[in-house]
Amino acid sequence: MSPTSETAHGGRRLVIVESPAKAKTIKGYLGPGYVVEASVGHIRDLPNGAAEVPEKYTGEVRRLGVDVEHDFQPIYVVNADKKAQVRKLKELLAESDELYLATDEDREGEAIAWHLQEVLKPKVPVKRMVFHEITKEAIRAAVANPRELNTRMVDAQETRRILDRLYGYEVSPVLWKKVMRGLSAGRVQSVATRLVVERERERIAFRSAEYWDLTGTFSTGRAGDASDPSSLVARLNAVDGRRVAQGRDFGPDGRLKSDQVLHLDEANARALAAALESTSFSVRSVESKPYRRSPYAPFRTTTLQQEASRKLGFGAKSTMQVAQKLYENGFITYMRTDSTTLSDTAVSAARAQVTQLYGASYLPDKPRTYAGKVKNAQEAHEAIRPSGDRFRTPAETGLTGDQFKLYELIWKRTVASQMKDAVGNSVTVKIGGRASDGRDAEFSASGKTITFHGFMKAYVEGADDPNAELDDRERRLPQVAEGDPLTAEELSVDGHATKPPARYTEASLVKELEEREIGRPSTYASIIGTILDRGYVFKKGTALVPSFLSFAVVNLLEKHFGRLVDYDFTARMEDDLDRIARGEAQAVPWLRRFYFGEGDDNAGPASGAGNGDGDHLGGLKELVTDLGAIDAREISSFLVGDGIMLRVGRYGPYVERGEKDDEGHQRADVPEDLAPDELTVEYAEELLAKPSGDFELGADPVTGHQIVAKDGRYGPYVTEILPDGTPKTGKNAVKPRTASLFKSMSLDTVTLDDALKLMSLPRVVGKDAEGIEITAQNGRYGPYLKKGTDSRSLESEDQLFSITLDEALAIYAQPKQRGRAAAKPPLKELGTDPVSERPVVVKDGRFGPYVTDGETNATLRTGDSVEEITPERGYELLAEKRAKSPAKKTVKKAAKAPAKKAPAKKATTAKKAAAKKTTTAKTAATAATAVAKKTASAKTASAGAASSAETDE
Repeated sequence: MSPTSETAHGGRRLVIVESPAKAKTIKGYLGPGYVVEASVGHIRDLPNGAAEVPEKYTGEVRRLGVDVEHDFQPIYVVNADKKAQVRKLKELLAESDELYLATDEDREGEAIAWHLQEVLKPKVPVKRMVFHEITKEAIRAAVANPRELNTRMVDAQETRRILDRLYGYEVSPVLWKKVMRGLSAGRVQSVATRLVVERERERIAFRSAEYWDLTGTFSTGRAGDASDPSSLVARLNAVDGRRVAQGRDFGPDGRLKSDQVLHLDEANARALAAALESTSFSVRSVESKPYRRSPYAPFRTTTLQQEASRKLGFGAKSTMQVAQKLYENGFITYMRTDSTTLSDTAVSAARAQVTQLYGASYLPDKPRTYAGKVKNAQEAHEAIRPSGDRFRTPAETGLTGDQFKLYELIWKRTVASQMKDAVGNSVTVKIGGRASDGRDAEFSASGKTITFHGFMKAYVEGADDPNAELDDRERRLPQVAEGDPLTAEELSVDGHATKPPARYTEASLVKELEEREIGRPSTYASIIGTILDRGYVFKKGTALVPSFLSFAVVNLLEKHFGRLVDYDFTARMEDDLDRIARGEAQAVPWLRRFYFGEGDDNAGPASGAGNGDGDHLGGLKELVTDLGAIDAREISSFLVGDGIMLRVGRYGPYVERGEKDDEGHQRADVPEDLAPDELTVEYAEELLAKPSGDFELGADPVTGHQIVAKDGRYGPYVTEILPDGTPKTGKNAVKPRTASLFKSMSLDTVTLDDALKLMSLPRVVGKDAEGIEITAQNGRYGPYLKKGTDSRSLESEDQLFSITLDEALAIYAQPKQRGRAAAKPPLKELGTDPVSERPVVVKDGRFGPYVTDGETNATLRTGDSVEEITPERGYELLAEKRAKSPAKKTVKKAAKAPAKKAPAKKATTAKKAAAKKTTTAKTAATAATAVAKKTASAKTASAGAASSAETDE
């Protein structure tokens, strides 16, 4: 029976989903008796700070939002920006006969459904409606086969939420005190940051090794064709039976791992090449092996992120945003999944398309199954695939831009997963000859031919290494046999140098986290977004580069909270959380042991959780209480060499030689976008040699005060030194005259006359006909004229001293330009944005260069440059900015007439909820009251910092 006919007899049904886009698509598949509305994500959560906690809670509960003394009960509040939506949902529910909770079928979606039920308090029947794809058949089947809420999944999600709150809100303040305010720590984000930092440490410690070898081009002496080339290229493999060293034979210290290999330097390589000039070569062996390659499994969340990064240049977050749109609009199945399994319907659809597009010869006799899932897979979702029982080809979808590209990738991978293996042959040819000096030289060449491409006709996986050879590449060698003579047409001497380990990209970091079983695959995109936004990591091209700030943070965590950023510890915690989800362990005793270090006879002391001994849980509270052993200066200081230290200060990184106030002390700021492995002793010396400190320019002939030029936090400036005894505070305080240097000036060229002119600003240009004074001033956004409250921009800084009264009056005679000034020409054109379908350009703004499509602006990040930014990077920045854009706030206008009903001054005390959770509506507790009741411990936990630590799950 269809939903429409059911509804005719069953009354009105309210269906609640997460997003408006999802609601719009589902509404089209249900009858008129269904009302589909979005919750717009979570409607309530733990409070973001003490000010959001109801007044009845005090002390640690108010600070944490969790009552750690009473079984870790969470304090939930309705988000301020969701109150209007909750009100709307309650109104719709009051007119409905049934409630269907149709949020995603994962822990997050189950938690949203539970919160909706708790807040809306429905008096009508409630059903949980689940589906993996948004098609008419799937939605109607979900309506016809509802289930109950899965409380075990809800509890598992709540345990993770509480754990991440405790971790973030307890460890983040340590970073504020010892490193810098506004920082955050998180159960997974801190470990991810440590991975990136450790890779950079490896690069810093790396010592390159040089090695040489020979490459020979050998001819068979016969005419060749495409299937049987006339020559082959082979590399020197061994000399006198001793293998020639390659890059893999050297360690990170630049030394050979074994003395069994022969290390050729340039001189020896050239001598060998000369000795082989007249050598007769022959084929010593031909080894042929069958080649077979099976299709790749259909996509799960992490493999989709990795492949979209390799093939499309998408970041993890961008990939998930595009995939979310494809899912909500009914093009693909649910995109947060650990599974590689395909349903019988999907297998049939894929096999049918293989036959239709490639022919029956590409279809295996039996369907392929991919049952393997990652450890502790969260749900039994399908793999990510095109939706429906018949797959639409990319051309049939009508999609464009990024959505088309990602759909095509998913479609190809899914179809290829049901195709035959690729088969062929791999061949290794060994070529030998004796040099004139008696040495025996052996060269080796490898080839590969594919006789049947199989699934490769549809899809070939990319590689993280840009130099890696893809699976479908053929290397054909001549058809030769053992003993065949060959002629060396050319022998080249090649020099090589070992390279440091490659930095992580988003794709390779996702892969590393998953292989180490750290965190949840569905959260990796937000984790990477967090460490980028926090400034712990920045991008250089696609590489993730750690900032100097992240070195200080990781240093502190490793030394004083070692177990919390230990890879095995984090993976074991993940196992524990999954045991709780399966009902094999209880949440409260586990949380108690993690936080207080009690409740288990085998639990070690709190120090064990910090530095590596004893049980893997125990005593977070004690760890964050005793901070006396943490030396803030020490954990933020790193030796560069030759007595130069790199320090991470409040306003950024700097290098320093000697101690402050000591003779010969030097200090210089370090560019924040400098990769740590590029800070060599030589570069540090260059920075220290640059002009810095105070430049004495001379005395002001009028006041006698010394005038100096300085380099400040906001750029170079000039100022005067006031005499000793000049009051600096109080009503008689005197402030020194100060002025920023013009863009055309620099510290080492500015003169006393320049400084005096700068400090004379603002300059009185004259008065208009009404006697109003006109002044020329230099402001934050550039030079301008001011007359009363009327300001007009000037074209250049030089006009501040040259503009005349007549010229100023002429400017004021023109109508004032409303809005922004005339747009500057773009610095670079990037192409058409795949989402907005508008042209994207790079422009120069008041805060630096930014990309824009005319609707959305995104400032270039640290590591991006106008010269090097690619179109894909520009589109990614815009996509991230769109995703971050907050919902528009509703501003209430002042009522012209008395309100129908005056709001209560205080929220009435809510009745106890039937559920076990502590729930409460969010009240408008004033910050002043909160601070009065509790000082430091009751402070808002830096809503932007500690709360970001909770994006781990």
